[in-house]
Amino acid sequence: MKIAIPTWNGRVSPVFDTASRLLVVEIEEGGEYSRFETDISEHFPPSKTMTLTGLGVDTLICGAISRPLAYMITSAGITLIPWISGSVEDVLQAFLKGNLFDIQFLMPGRPGHWGKGPGGGHGRGRRRRGTRFP
Repeated sequence: MKIAIPTWNGRVSPVFDTASRLLVVEIEEGGEYSRFETDISEHFPPSKTMTLTGLGVDTLICGAISRPLAYMITSAGITLIPWISGSVEDVLQAFLKGNLFDIQFLMPGRPGHWGKGPGGGHGRGRRRRGTRFP
């Protein structure tokens, strides 16, 4: 399995659409087998999707992403895990351990976020039909 994480200064890039670097990690038997970084500075959405498919990426873990680009990526058969933040190494380890959806890795203000978690809060925003975000 190959996972990809857009990077910016050692952290998950806040917006995949404008990300310029991508870490690609090959996973075998629950552990890291190999990794490399590559340039993805092309901002044309179909080019980003073609890059991911060309690299053989199975899963993309990213921060915010536009709906059109998310649609292109999922239509290409790539599993999308959006609205993730944190250091790339911490996010990668959390993914490998199965606890990527801990509150510390979820971006505040993500679609479907109703103010739950530390500090509570009242529900705000709308939940859109068919949207599946953590």
